[in-house]
Amino acid sequence: MASAQCCDNPPALNPGGGEGKVVESFGGLKAYLAGSDESKAAVILISDVFGFESPNRRKIADKVALSGYFVVVPDFLHGDPYTPENAERPLPVSRKSHAPKKGFEEAKPVIAALKEKGVSAVGAAGYCWGGVVVVELAKAHEIQAAVILHPGPVTVEDIKEVKCPISILGAEIDHISPAELIKQFEQVLSANSGVAHFVKIFPGVSHGWSVRYSHDDAAAVKSAEEAMGDTIDWFNKNLK
Repeated sequence: MASAQCCDNPPALNPGGGEGKVVESFGGLKAYLAGSDESKAAVILISDVFGFESPNRRKIADKVALSGYFVVVPDFLHGDPYTPENAERPLPVSRKSHAPKKGFEEAKPVIAALKEKGVSAVGAAGYCWGGVVVVELAKAHEIQAAVILHPGPVTVEDIKEVKCPISILGAEIDHISPAELIKQFEQVLSANSGVAHFVKIFPGVSHGWSVRYSHDDAAAVKSAEEAMGDTIDWFNKNLK
């Protein structure tokens, strides 16, 4: 179910931003790439409804790459991110065009392309819409480590099926994945001794805080950087 929080603080998209490069096809999708081609560990970052050109997301990609990973931010939305100003394509229409199940299927060739270039361990981090895709990958054993941040409509039943180490970073103020639901996820994971997990609820922040924040807001920047640090720490523990 879509929520207005999915649309809060939309980013100003910048096709040319970041320290990495944009390629026309990686595993069949246009993508932003960062990090060393020699890395044996890779991270796929999966965007929210605003797509892969978000400057903050590319900043995250660059930081993750500095930790030794080859990072891929695929354009799962095919050049069609949600645009609040487009009255002809409100959020429910945009979401219908880009179902997470489709993103899950399109992620498989990206993973295959990583393995073809010599990557031996693949992690994925997803934000809102992307969190749903990452959970599907974790359920299917397609990745070796998962991070979901303020995820979209993920259920307890989904979490029961996760098969790889997973970190869940939630917001205290979240209508889509409220703190009470995040706590249920933790209970399910704690009952499954075979799946390593880390669950954290960030106080005083809302859905989208980790990637859609203002650089002029010191508290918002601090919370986002903390989430980024937790994301990198999780991959360091489970991919290297």
